[in-house]
Amino acid sequence: MLRSGWLLLVTMGKKVAFALRNGEKEESDMPLTLAKLDSEFVDPARQVALLEADNGMPRFQDLLRRERLPELTAERLDVLQVNVGKLCNQTCSHCHVDAGPHRRELMTRETMEACLRMVRLAHVQTVDITGGAPEMNPHFRWFVQQLSALGCRVLDRCNLTILTVAGNEDLAEFLAQHHVHVVASLPCYLEENTDRQRGDGVFRRSIQGLQKLNACGYGDSNSELELVLVFNPVGTSLPPNQNELERAYRDQLLERFGIRFNRLFTVTNMPISRFLEDLIRQGRYESYMETLVQAFNSQTITGLMCRNTLSVDWQGNLFDCDFNQMLDLQLPGVPSNVQQVTEANVDDVIVRKIQTGRHCFGCTAGAGSSCQGAIAEEKT
Repeated sequence: MLRSGWLLLVTMGKKVAFALRNGEKEESDMPLTLAKLDSEFVDPARQVALLEADNGMPRFQDLLRRERLPELTAERLDVLQVNVGKLCNQTCSHCHVDAGPHRRELMTRETMEACLRMVRLAHVQTVDITGGAPEMNPHFRWFVQQLSALGCRVLDRCNLTILTVAGNEDLAEFLAQHHVHVVASLPCYLEENTDRQRGDGVFRRSIQGLQKLNACGYGDSNSELELVLVFNPVGTSLPPNQNELERAYRDQLLERFGIRFNRLFTVTNMPISRFLEDLIRQGRYESYMETLVQAFNSQTITGLMCRNTLSVDWQGNLFDCDFNQMLDLQLPGVPSNVQQVTEANVDDVIVRKIQTGRHCFGCTAGAGSSCQGAIAEEKT
């Protein structure tokens, strides 16, 4: 049984039923994953073929050359982002991981040990743990404890509702005990918008999760426990100004729920996986890509997360970023025998050319988008 206490029982339409550790049953209305639907877009190669099709739209590398910008390269490793699996208690409509309750792809402790080896050899300062819901990996707590012992800055990409799941009653306290920085998804401070993207009841449970974190000291200006909220648009628009939206979040959440947080990140919806399939189904793929291309901002290039980050998937494969990971775009120019974290030579993977594609327009549109939010001034 998973540490979180969830076992999948049955999936019928959009109704997903679970058995909890305490024997109770729970159902939630969530869309099915592409894997469950056996969609053609489960195949990363199918996604790449669509994104890179000869359709008159500029390719990312061509636009860089037109703007007289150099090819993207990585020259240091500040952040190791580790995707510990695709299992999640939610099925969000924008998810580029296609995570969900029935996914069983989970990183093993052996692969985590290889990640720890790279952290030590490369003197990595920050480890960014993501998923799925990373806390549902049965080795999550052990991994956090090991990283904490190494003195790393540890980030947990938390969906908030996982804090309310039976079996995780002490999760907020565990994160606080190990000084884990929580980066929490909350698409909107309005219930209707959040539930539309993440499922019925998600907003209410997210608020409960935030209140648990606040009770442990997260979000307090006098505490070292950092709580960052993450906004992504509900639909095909670009994120609004990050600073202005942060003020609105702060006012609304404090006034209505007494909730405090440190910062807000705005993130663009990436044309990958579930969001890509949704764009195609609605006939909005071309218009969304045009929006991204037209909003290309050369000032974002120096701050892109791929410049100082290495991404590890649940099997230990290495990628430039989480998005390249989902498209199965391997590290260019790196020998195939060292593209696994278990075999990697640190020097071979730190200094490298970055694999790019049209999906990169998602990170360079407007004020830019990365796992650390906006990265430049808004394009005018």
